[in-house]
Amino acid sequence: MNETRENRLKRLKMRSMRRGIKEMDIILSRYAERRLDSFDQSDLDAYDALLSENDQDLYQWVSGQKTPPERLRPLIEDISNVAFQG
Repeated sequence: MNETRENRLKRLKMRSMRRGIKEMDIILSRYAERRLDSFDQSDLDAYDALLSENDQDLYQWVSGQKTPPERLRPLIEDISNVAFQG
């Protein structure tokens, strides 16, 4: 994909806001607004991949109901911190 950084950020923020379940809309849109602008290319790649995960799984991981996969753990922990601690 030949997407500018600006367009990619806009796309990721929009995908964060339009998840399917309201809780994840709120959690991920807050996270995207606070963090995405500071992400490098690999961080954006990881977040983009995370957005392909099922909302029910994401919510259980972010809320601590289930343990996230190891590959997503650092990102899920950061999202949880932003969502539930400020």
